[in-house]
Amino acid sequence: MFKTKYYYDSKTLSYRKIKVSKRVQLRNILAFLSVSAFFGIVVLLILLQSPILNTPTELSQSREISNYKFQLDLMNKKLDQLNIVLSEIEQRDNNIYRVLFETDPIPSEVRKAGFGGVNRYENLEGFENSKLIIETTKKIEILTKQIVIQSKSLDEIERLASEKEKLLAAIPSIQPIKRSDLTRMASGYGYRTDPFNKTRKMHFGMDFTAPKGTPIYAASDGKIIRADSRSTGYGKHIRIDHGFGYVTLYAHLNDYNVRRGQTVKKGDVIGYVGSTGRSQAPHLHYEVWKDKKRVNPINFYLGNLTPEEFDDLLRLANEENQSLD
Repeated sequence: MFKTKYYYDSKTLSYRKIKVSKRVQLRNILAFLSVSAFFGIVVLLILLQSPILNTPTELSQSREISNYKFQLDLMNKKLDQLNIVLSEIEQRDNNIYRVLFETDPIPSEVRKAGFGGVNRYENLEGFENSKLIIETTKKIEILTKQIVIQSKSLDEIERLASEKEKLLAAIPSIQPIKRSDLTRMASGYGYRTDPFNKTRKMHFGMDFTAPKGTPIYAASDGKIIRADSRSTGYGKHIRIDHGFGYVTLYAHLNDYNVRRGQTVKKGDVIGYVGSTGRSQAPHLHYEVWKDKKRVNPINFYLGNLTPEEFDDLLRLANEENQSLD
């Protein structure tokens, strides 16, 4: 209901009622409603663009974005912890494992190499939290690359460990005749008097005297590459290829216990002491070859001798006497 309005009539010195037509009243009402609607829409638009008023959808999205940001911050902390753990593994890899297996460490520039070239994160730019997202993505990619490099390094370490184990098994490490079966160590490696022509010449092995038929043992794991008497002076003899350049030779045998191509283990009986070939008495002539060169067998007996027994054997081997072959 509109209030009744009056005006003062100076002629009659009294108030008179203002009469408004229905048309004017309708026009005024429409004008008021139009202005109110206009200002209402303007105010609503302003409120919608301000953080004061949010729709339920916007409130939900805001909570999700805050949660994502929290999760990204948490992920970054975990990535930093993983980087510390990986760094410790890398240090052990370089300073322990690779030193132990005598191989070069992986350079830091290879482990820490980044990603050059074009902008890899262009599609992540232009958002409210782009910096955080890009940094997190970059950390994940670098960590992934470092893990791949470390994984390959550990594969190599595993291979080196396996090779090292094979190498240790390949190195001749025991005396080919048991000490209890040994009559004496007749001659060592070095210049000795030849028993046939009495001249001084290089003796490239060690002679162990023992009764005929005494068992002879493989000095280490390997494969029989010869078991015959077709080599001048050696008579019946056996050669074992142990791998990694190591070959052992057992000469003047009475009989074989293996055949060519057979695989043997350290300590297997491969033959028996005899006096075949260029020999003066039953004994074993034993040689060690490394990379096709004969070396002193005295360095390969610690596997079955006590320090005292080795010292005694070393003393006898260094005596320059007459060899038996």
